[in-house]
Amino acid sequence: MELVMPASAPIKALIRPFLVLGLMTPSSLTNAEHNTGRLLELSLTELMNIEVTSVSRRPEKLAESAAAIQVITRDQIRRSGASSIPEALRLATNLSVAQQNSHEWIISSRGFSSDVGNKLLVMIDGRSVYTPLFSGVFWDRQNYLLEDIERIEVISGPGGTLWGANAVNGVINIITRPAGQTLGGYVEAGGGDPLKTIAGARYGGKLGDSGAYRVYGQYFDRGPETLSDDTFGSDEWNMGQGGFRVDAAPNQRDTLTLQGDVYRNQDNMLAGDESETEGGNILSRWSRRFSHTSNMALQFYYDRTELMLPVPAMVVNNLVLAPPGTFRDTLDTVDLDFQHQFSMGDVHTLVWGLGYRYTEDDNENAPGLAFYPEGLQQRLLSAFVQDAITLVPDELILTLGTKVEKNDYTGQEWQPSIRLQWQLAEHHLLWSAVSQAVRAPSRIDRDISQASRDHFVLLTGGEEFDSEKLKTYELGYRGQLSDQATLSVALFYNDYQNLRSTRFSPVTIFPLYFANDLEGQTRGAEISMNFQIATWWRLRGGYNYLHEDISVKQGGFDFNNALNETADPENQFSLRSAMELGAEVELDIAYRWVDELPTNNAGILTFVPSYSELDVRLGWRPTRDLVLALVGQNLLHDHHQEFGVPGPQQEEVGRSVYGKVSWYF
Repeated sequence: MELVMPASAPIKALIRPFLVLGLMTPSSLTNAEHNTGRLLELSLTELMNIEVTSVSRRPEKLAESAAAIQVITRDQIRRSGASSIPEALRLATNLSVAQQNSHEWIISSRGFSSDVGNKLLVMIDGRSVYTPLFSGVFWDRQNYLLEDIERIEVISGPGGTLWGANAVNGVINIITRPAGQTLGGYVEAGGGDPLKTIAGARYGGKLGDSGAYRVYGQYFDRGPETLSDDTFGSDEWNMGQGGFRVDAAPNQRDTLTLQGDVYRNQDNMLAGDESETEGGNILSRWSRRFSHTSNMALQFYYDRTELMLPVPAMVVNNLVLAPPGTFRDTLDTVDLDFQHQFSMGDVHTLVWGLGYRYTEDDNENAPGLAFYPEGLQQRLLSAFVQDAITLVPDELILTLGTKVEKNDYTGQEWQPSIRLQWQLAEHHLLWSAVSQAVRAPSRIDRDISQASRDHFVLLTGGEEFDSEKLKTYELGYRGQLSDQATLSVALFYNDYQNLRSTRFSPVTIFPLYFANDLEGQTRGAEISMNFQIATWWRLRGGYNYLHEDISVKQGGFDFNNALNETADPENQFSLRSAMELGAEVELDIAYRWVDELPTNNAGILTFVPSYSELDVRLGWRPTRDLVLALVGQNLLHDHHQEFGVPGPQQEEVGRSVYGKVSWYF
């Protein structure tokens, strides 16, 4: 019997347009800056001294961070011409970013790319953008006014010791600006093809002598991408979002933050149906500084998402197994997080914390897609501790830590790590790490049913599906070679156990079900460099190498022949040029080359061809408060494929040109 789609394809086709729905950032209240903060005004030394918080959950200089971390600054985002968060993430050379159609993105670190990727933890201002449906991120639901993003910290490699389950292959922290840094007004508008409309506005003001606020709203409308046969798809995408942020410092010790967002999202599907998602969140954070070596932070957020997803009929060999229908899901999340940092003398710097998360997931099943039970409440308890031990002052630091989590599926999970950093000389850091991370089961792994129990069931979750486990070994170097050049290198070896597979029922064959029959290793290298060619010209380059060796365990079975989550390029390279052509003109050019992608087609290996592309942005600032920009993306081809199974109905990414006006007042 020949299946119309592989066992994993229904999941990809039906679940990927799903729900949506973070970091302790202290507030600072300063005067508004209507200038855009030019990239070339920051020296390479200043860029290396940017403070990051994702590696150790405390502020430290990028140059002194013992991890494979890159920072995307606000000005780099602006100059890239990106119009969405996924586009901005192309600036991190340690990520693999592929656009599948107008509204779907595949973003991964160190492999395991798939439509339902589940090994990358993403946070926005301390709020985990995680869905328990598949332990991953729906990128088309992640939005913010890019002008108000302060920086994006991207760690490749496990972060489970501090951030918990699902921080397996990487952590992305999106950090927005404190309200005190966005005083005054900002308006942007533009459009082109296929980005038809982009519009946004923000206004901020002071609250007394120690507080500030901002409110914002934005909207965009994207047209369809192109099918491989040169016809247009039907994957239009539009989204509106608004929100607010309030920061206050009532005294010298305390800072308070309150912020929230609401949104509505519409995705058109290839079949002509429309998926809708709407929701909102509210977050509060209190930070207190006890002394220059001791501080704490307490954070709470509530998140709600409602989804309506049309589900097409399930067909096998022209036989209709389940009629079309509509899947509906409502997810409520309550999260409480506490952390405390303090020092013990000159040797120990400790950070510890506790966490509690409650989720309530209620769904209305469709004939072709169901989850059982239809209503599920889950609780996640966690605790972590990490100690940075100074072995040799200003030279050698050993960091030990672990996190323990208790989930409702597998109970306790431990994620320890050990890191050693050696300051070889000023501006030259060598580091190494051994870490363990887990990917806890999601509702897909345990609770999915395709079709519903009222029809022929082709695929179900595995009642005994266990956590996927990773042990990783890393070695890295970060340094400033001269006033004109910086270099970062990371080497890694990953050993995975209990990876997800698809088994068949011993007697009846169907339903297929999820098990843990895969294992394997990956190894690779990540290299990034900055070159200051002249005072007005800077280059940024990156190269990644990744080799994956995933196989079926002895005595195990996988319907997809261990091909389902390894659509990753073995090599990828990027080079970005930023130029100041006089006082008012900016020219930014970005080139990228991506190796071919091995792709699963019902257990048969196919390939997405390698490709090269070029993006260009020309910016002109006729006055201090006005910026005009013309952006061209994917200029080398009319359209090209970045992900998916090649075929006449496969959507490809087309050439894009749009203009944008930004006004500060």
